[in-house]
Amino acid sequence: MAELILFNKPFQVLSQFTDDGAAGGSSPRATLADYLKIPRVYPAGRLDYDSEGLLLLTSEGALQHRIASPALKMPKTYWVQVEGEISDDALKRLAEGVELNDGPTRPAKATRMPAPAIWPRVPPVRHRDTIPTSWLELTITEGRNRQVRRMTAAAGFPTLRLIRYRIGDWTLNGLKSGEYRKVTVNLPAGSNTKSRPGQTGPGARSRRTRKS
Repeated sequence: MAELILFNKPFQVLSQFTDDGAAGGSSPRATLADYLKIPRVYPAGRLDYDSEGLLLLTSEGALQHRIASPALKMPKTYWVQVEGEISDDALKRLAEGVELNDGPTRPAKATRMPAPAIWPRVPPVRHRDTIPTSWLELTITEGRNRQVRRMTAAAGFPTLRLIRYRIGDWTLNGLKSGEYRKVTVNLPAGSNTKSRPGQTGPGARSRRTRKS
């Protein structure tokens, strides 16, 4: 068994424990260290600075790999607020895969959804009175840089707010923005339960300090 931390990352918080970009006199940005006082845990994957929602952390290298590895294609579900009333054609394009500058995306699941009952964003999304907004639920099995935002833009509906709701079997349910909870999970067969990220391969320390 291993311990997994489910954290609801707020808007404009780095998914790392230090702000390396604050050197040279600039003000440091908020980081995981402002919310998590737990030693020797590392994000399993990342979430952009201007995105919100579920971020998983663990001290177990095998579990981190199981969650973050692109080869394992763990599904991730996002709640996406877009500019405009999302059309059937756009949903079909998102589901079939859209062409991005780094190649076509894999098929996804894309459906309309009502506006979710969630925490207010600080600062709030900037709305234009003449343009409506709508929400969709999008599930993907890959994790390119800013992929969801690029997908909705390619389909003609720019993203205004992006919340990751689910990773695999884990969701945000019961977590307010900035809150976390711990769960225990079974490690993959044959894993070293005493290992932590950094002991299973190169570059693990950078996962704790990498820029978003």
